[in-house]
Amino acid sequence: MPERPDEPESPTSPPPGGGSDQGSVVAERQAARTKPPSLFQVVMLNDDYTPMEFVIRVLQQFFQHDLETATLIMLKIHHEGRGVCGVYSKDVAATKVELVLSAARRNQHPLQCIMEAA
Repeated sequence: MPERPDEPESPTSPPPGGGSDQGSVVAERQAARTKPPSLFQVVMLNDDYTPMEFVIRVLQQFFQHDLETATLIMLKIHHEGRGVCGVYSKDVAATKVELVLSAARRNQHPLQCIMEAA
């Protein structure tokens, strides 16, 4: 029986344009390697006006430190001029800095908080 042009090609028929697979290029899939996000530390700076109790409350509220850890960080800020509150990805660190600065403004304290590469 002759083949009709409207019939699909059989699976054993040669590929169009020739009969061999020579010259075919096969791209190997490489495993995607993603690097971990850059980390930033949130740092509070000392001033002579913000009450120590407020700093401890901020450390507990926004950084989830217990009372003892918050007190130690507050004392480090007080004695050394700065203290690391936590280390986070860039977006989380920026959000925490803004939360601290907003709370300080609401309570009329000049507390400064910054983020820097860890």
